[in-house]
Amino acid sequence: MDAHSPENLYPYTVSRPIYSNPTFEEDNERQAREERTLRERLSRTCGCSGRQALKVVKGVFPVIDWLSRYPIREWLPSDVISGVSTGLVCSLQGLAYALLVSVAPVYGLYSAFFPILTYFLLGTSRHISVGPFPVTCLMVGSVVLTLAPDDHFLLPGNGTGVNGTEADGIVVDVEAMEAQRIMVASSMTVLVGLFQVVMGLLQVGFLVRYLSDPLVGGFTTAAAFHVLISQLKIVLSVPTNNHSGCFSILYTLIDVFTNIRQTNRADLVAGLLTIVIVMAVKEVNSKFRHKIPVPIPIEVIVTVVAAGISYATELESRYGASIVHSIPRGFAPAQPPNTELLWNILGSSFSTAVVGYAVAVSVAKVYAAKHDYTIDGNQELIAFGFSNVFCGCFSGFVASTALSRTAVQESTGGKSQVAGIISAVMVMIVILALGNLLEPLQKSVLAAIVIANLKGMFMQVTEVPTLWRQNRADCFIWLATCLASVVLGLDVGLLAGLVFEMGTVVVRTQFPACSTLGNIPGTNIYRNMKDYKNIAEVPGIKIFKCNAPIYFANIDYFKERLRVTVGFDSVRVFKKRNKALKKIHKLIKKGKLRATETGEVVSEVSLGVDNKGFESEQDSGRESGQVEDGDWPVPEVEVRVDWALELPVRVSVPKVQIHSLVLDFSAVSFLDVVAVKSLRLVIKEFLRIGVNVYIAGCDDEIVRKMEALSFFDEEVTRDLLFLSVHDAILFIKLETANGSMQDAMVEGLSLMQDCKEPPPFTEEEDLIETYDNQHRVRTIFITPFSFIVNRIRMFDSHYVVRYSSETLCSSIGNPWTLQLTQKRRRADPVSVFSVNGGSASINNFP
Repeated sequence: MDAHSPENLYPYTVSRPIYSNPTFEEDNERQAREERTLRERLSRTCGCSGRQALKVVKGVFPVIDWLSRYPIREWLPSDVISGVSTGLVCSLQGLAYALLVSVAPVYGLYSAFFPILTYFLLGTSRHISVGPFPVTCLMVGSVVLTLAPDDHFLLPGNGTGVNGTEADGIVVDVEAMEAQRIMVASSMTVLVGLFQVVMGLLQVGFLVRYLSDPLVGGFTTAAAFHVLISQLKIVLSVPTNNHSGCFSILYTLIDVFTNIRQTNRADLVAGLLTIVIVMAVKEVNSKFRHKIPVPIPIEVIVTVVAAGISYATELESRYGASIVHSIPRGFAPAQPPNTELLWNILGSSFSTAVVGYAVAVSVAKVYAAKHDYTIDGNQELIAFGFSNVFCGCFSGFVASTALSRTAVQESTGGKSQVAGIISAVMVMIVILALGNLLEPLQKSVLAAIVIANLKGMFMQVTEVPTLWRQNRADCFIWLATCLASVVLGLDVGLLAGLVFEMGTVVVRTQFPACSTLGNIPGTNIYRNMKDYKNIAEVPGIKIFKCNAPIYFANIDYFKERLRVTVGFDSVRVFKKRNKALKKIHKLIKKGKLRATETGEVVSEVSLGVDNKGFESEQDSGRESGQVEDGDWPVPEVEVRVDWALELPVRVSVPKVQIHSLVLDFSAVSFLDVVAVKSLRLVIKEFLRIGVNVYIAGCDDEIVRKMEALSFFDEEVTRDLLFLSVHDAILFIKLETANGSMQDAMVEGLSLMQDCKEPPPFTEEEDLIETYDNQHRVRTIFITPFSFIVNRIRMFDSHYVVRYSSETLCSSIGNPWTLQLTQKRRRADPVSVFSVNGGSASINNFP
């Protein structure tokens, strides 16, 4: 049966009270969270026991945990086969990737050997193969070429060169150049490792999460272009200058095509054949991976065959082919990094550390999910950090992991890092015994192997159409990062892509999706009015929803969308109403308007009688005599204004069609100081024009944030918070049915007519900014027992006194007058409404 068919939609009924947040917390006995002191947290974290000590040791050295439970019979045979296969691939990729770093191939073997040893002890992934990665190698190589270019090692030529190569009478001191370049590469590797260790100790592995998949995809695709161009000159065997930084690809291509006539045919043919054969066999391995027990080690086969052909046919001497030459046996002695270089490579080292870790963790998570185990991101940082420090001290370069090499280790049956140790043994055998057999190998073959392994990176381009359909922001991140990395270089391009990515996040939160909600009839479901036909807006109520955190960057946009939703500007409404009141006041003074017995303001012409509701200041002064102690005897004028009806003055007051506003905060996860302050002012602006505001769906954490930021006060109370939109709507309907909702300005002026007893004046409140921060306001609200003065609006030195909505005063026999105390210029007129014997009257005094 279809679960979504109408006959399977079963109704249900829930009976519960209408809950505001305070009522819900009282009924369900909200508990205060226990806040531990810093000392308590430190004692709990730093406490030591035998069990905690063992846990810490296993956390630092994960090998203790998994090796003690290693199933030898089940896993060891598979790990041996996988280790041998992976070791051969590691050796050849190490030789090839050394070309990306612009150092001798033997240093690639060191980089494929030393990192595995430390990762075996410290790493948490069972399947990744640690070693050189093309992107990080290229990033190191760009720094090497910047700090140690050929131009720094030119010597005057004499026609011969022992330790150099001669060109046009200029000799390059190859030995000094190689020594300096490996010093730069190894020093940078140590610094990369230190960055990773520090990040791991500070538990900041989460920072890598800011490198989203689209960003990494665009960056690695751009890196593949850089690798392709850098290896193209080796396949063609044409001389080029060393370029790095902005537009390095363009400059390299110009050099390649400028010297294209010098292409070595032997190197070109060997390189093209290698690319075709390796890619074809890899495709066979991928297509028939379920039928072939072990992938064909095509790189090994091609390398051995190419080395044999080169040796047998003497390609170097007969055709001028560029070969590997010397691969010394044994290991280079350990040496410390050159501290003088560290300040020059800080930025590049940090970006390389982040990229290497991000790629490694991404690959590790893929295989951890596949084989149902977890990895520790911070421990991975420490593991790779120590691996790079150890590798750099033995003349290696930055280690990470490569997807192709890891795929070989996992597909050949690797179960743990025992396979990694065996692969390291294979690399060690090549270093100690078999290295000299690869000396006749052409460099173009190694470059072709590198290019053939770039297929996976280039295939990421196919993700762009999918990203465009799914999420265009992610597509733009991919394209921007790729283009920036291609044009500006990898390190600057990565930074540019990260900035662009953060910019998209800011833009998406700065301009969040806001909507007006309506009710699905007969349900407690509220959805966007634009998305459904069977939906109705609750009469007299607007429901506004913001689907993002509210903070300083988007609060103005929030207020603008709120204006559009309610259909009016509360500040403008308040200004227009005050302007209308001012004109009504003037017309009453001139005798053109008067108030009827019901309090309605009508035209004197329409009544056909004299205006007895107004008496001039002079007449009043003559009848009353000298005014002392604030007693101002005044005639009474009853005033009542209903803003929903036509006004007796020509002032266009915007119509307010709602009496309540509900803010749905169910999708709001964060509020900052600026947002809380602005939101409180917005609510007060609506309240003073008679629109009640309620906030629904707030998470408890948001409520705590509001309390901490002093959101609530005497006007904006916790009673406006409701558990859900439906609770707020039902509460509003009950209040409306009870007749307690009325326009604040109508109520404020009419209640003055019923007041019999004046409450004593207490104090003046602080300034409150207006909705648009352009005006300051002053209004006096009369509460049952005190006067509360709020500066809300000031216009031409006139002031308005009115009641708050809950004010009711008992009567007294003696009339009284409220006198406004405010420093002002002597000639400024001040007009106030004062309560006199239960009716509203107007005093005007200079």
